[in-house]
Amino acid sequence: MLEIRQFPMGGPVADFLDVVDDIYRGDPAYVRGLDMELKERLSPKKNPFFEHGEGTIYCAYRDGACVGRITATIDRAHLDLHHDATGFFGFLDTIDDEEVARGLLARAEAWLRGKGLKKVRGPLSLNINEELGCLVSGFDTPPYIMMPHHRPYQGGLIEKAGYRKEKDFFAWKYLVGEPNARVKRAHADIKAMTEVSHRTASLKNLDRDVELLVDVFNDAWSDNWGFVPFSRKEVEKMAADFKLLLMPDITCIVSIAGEPAAVAVALPNLNELIADMHGKLFPLGLPKLLWRLKVQGPRSARLALLGIRKKWRHVRKYAALSAFMYAEMNEGGKRLGIREGELGWTLEDNGRVNAGIQLMGAKHYKTYRVYEKSLTNGAT
Repeated sequence: MLEIRQFPMGGPVADFLDVVDDIYRGDPAYVRGLDMELKERLSPKKNPFFEHGEGTIYCAYRDGACVGRITATIDRAHLDLHHDATGFFGFLDTIDDEEVARGLLARAEAWLRGKGLKKVRGPLSLNINEELGCLVSGFDTPPYIMMPHHRPYQGGLIEKAGYRKEKDFFAWKYLVGEPNARVKRAHADIKAMTEVSHRTASLKNLDRDVELLVDVFNDAWSDNWGFVPFSRKEVEKMAADFKLLLMPDITCIVSIAGEPAAVAVALPNLNELIADMHGKLFPLGLPKLLWRLKVQGPRSARLALLGIRKKWRHVRKYAALSAFMYAEMNEGGKRLGIREGELGWTLEDNGRVNAGIQLMGAKHYKTYRVYEKSLTNGAT
């Protein structure tokens, strides 16, 4: 018999955390995230998301054993901007069992319906600025930092519960090396412009630079599907997190006539460094992680943020800004000993951005899918 139990955000999460060990046992590509980090994200006291959002947790049990998990969340920042009466489910991980997936999704739907919402979308953990999508292709390689991983059956179970595809997102594999002739030419053209300057992010002035990065990002991405801007507290939290992770060599801030115009930030791939820790940072994981991060150095990184202000994006003269930043960060990656990276995610229908990534020589290697379902059709 299947039992679904509800837990509050910030409540007991041991089963929520540990269920992935059984679900992904034998999957060589799965990397369990750090328990400490996930607990913090699920805590209304520690995660600034909960200043504009709320949520709940469900775990599924059969014969006393936890066999699946899910969250249901409401993001009022999303609702204020999009006016679409849409809530989210996230962190959906289950055994290969239609009853388990359907049961968890039904409870998340009922919670959202009870809050007056008309649609549910997911997976998004906890909103669009965190992990999103269910992996539907590219199961044979580990996920990069802040990217999800799923069993091949998970998407099918979501569809059997009445969901349809809303949007696909692409991840791109990039090998650090010698840029092709077109990229070199684009880089040289931008570098020759006297009004254009560039620099890396500064660890000494990190709070200032994170605020600048987010300001450009919020402007550049404001027309994108599902966009929600970062709040002031979320920016402050990001700056605090970056103090451990940020590597200036793989960042780029471009100014035009002294005005910040474009930004790009890659993060060392934390998943590469914690794969053998099984979610546990203490007692031995922390010194091991710091040594790997600061002494050994990562061999992969993820381009997590790239944006060009709308003011400059369609100015023909600056059409090569993206290629310029890619080339700069490629050289920074070489200096750090980084061999490969992931670019993304990108929207499936953002042809201009996807073409630019292909120009850099990156290959589409993973696809993530976000699903949607009405909460009013036939609902009681």
